[in-house]
Order: sequence, then structure tokens, then C-alpha cells
Amino acid sequence: MASSSSPTSPPVARTRGALAPLALALMGVVALGLTGSLGTGCQVAPAATLEHGSADFDNYCSQCHGETASGKESIGAPSIAGLPAWYITEELHKFRNGGRGAHFDDMEGHRMRPMALTLDTETDVQAVAMYVSSLKPAPPAPSVVGGDAGKGKTLFVTCTACHQADGVGSEAVGAPPLLVQPDWYLVRQLGKFKAGIRGANPKDAKGATMRPMAATLTDDQAVKDVVAYIQTLKH
Repeated sequence: MASSSSPTSPPVARTRGALAPLALALMGVVALGLTGSLGTGCQVAPAATLEHGSADFDNYCSQCHGETASGKESIGAPSIAGLPAWYITEELHKFRNGGRGAHFDDMEGHRMRPMALTLDTETDVQAVAMYVSSLKPAPPAPSVVGGDAGKGKTLFVTCTACHQADGVGSEAVGAPPLLVQPDWYLVRQLGKFKAGIRGANPKDAKGATMRPMAATLTDDQAVKDVVAYIQTLKH
């Protein structure tokens, strides 16, 4: 038995030695395949451009916000021209992931969510945000009546911590500028924050910081007053 096993050992060793390069070659092929696959999946997205954003805006946004992004009060679409790209991007993401527009009583948000979802890629979102931000602000003339700007100035002190004393906002805390928004839109959004229609969703962390601020405006008159004061900052 010893003599029969002795000649078998060398061929096994030689076979293993011969297979080793083949195994390494196969591993290399697999590795290259995985690298190619990962490379395809991790390719840098095409850069957003104004031309891209303009096309998407015309196709998906202009029907409600208007060709110049000046908005339509009759359907609750605000003026968005000139808003900073970072803010537009964040809000589009919220509409897309349900952080905004999912509440039962947010009728305008219900219309906006499916429109935001028509932007298929992150490049689409960034391109639209870039384009809208490049437009000249065109908020309509004030339409809310009955506000007292003098009283509103005192109430606005609470808002300055985030929106700044001149209403220009702060990207660091996620507070948008208030100077390009129509007064009717500000009134409606403050009402939504107060009612929990906006800012109560766990996906809207920054909106959650706005809710207690809005709650300091104890009634509709206070809301009108602070919005009336904001209008004076535009001049």
C-alpha cells in the first residue's frame, strides 16, 4: 500500500500548482467585472446645467408657477424666481420623500408632490434649482390687507434668529429669504406651520424648528401683522 500511494502524491501537487495561476486569472476576471460594474454604478452624474433646468422647468413647473416663475395665487403656486438653489433643492427633496405634501390637509402640497417626482434624477433636481435661482425675483404686489407693519416689526424679532433682521435668510440654519415670497404665500405657510400641516413630519427636521416660531403668532391678526412688516423689508 505504501508503494501505491507514493507515486500518487507528486501528480496531485503538480495539479494544484498548475491550477493556481488559472485560479488567480479567474479571480482577476471577476475582480475586473466587479470593478466595471461598480464603476458604472458609481459614475459621477452629469453636471446640472441651466439649459437642462430650463427645459425641465418648462415641461413640469411652468404650468403652475408661470413662465417667469412668478407664481399663481389662484392655485396656491408661489413665486419662486430668485430663491436660492440650496433651498429649492431641499424642498424638492422633501416633496419627493414625503416630508412635504403628504399631510391630508395640504392641498397645494398634494399637487406639488407628483410634479417633484417627475424629476427623475438628482441632476434634474439640481438643474431646475439652478435655473429657478437664476431668474429675476418677481413676487406679485401685496394682496393681504389688514396687517399692521408697526406691530409686525415687534413680532418679527423672533424670526430674526434664523431669517436675519433684513429677511435675507440663512443657509446655515436652513432659513430661506422672505423677500422673494408673496405675502399671501407667507400667510398660508405660517398657518400650515401653526396647524401642524407643515413641519410635523419627521422627514422635515428644519420645518420642525419653524413650528414653535410660528406658534408665537397667537392669531390670524398677528400673522398678518408680521407679514405686513416683511413687505416693508422689500423696499
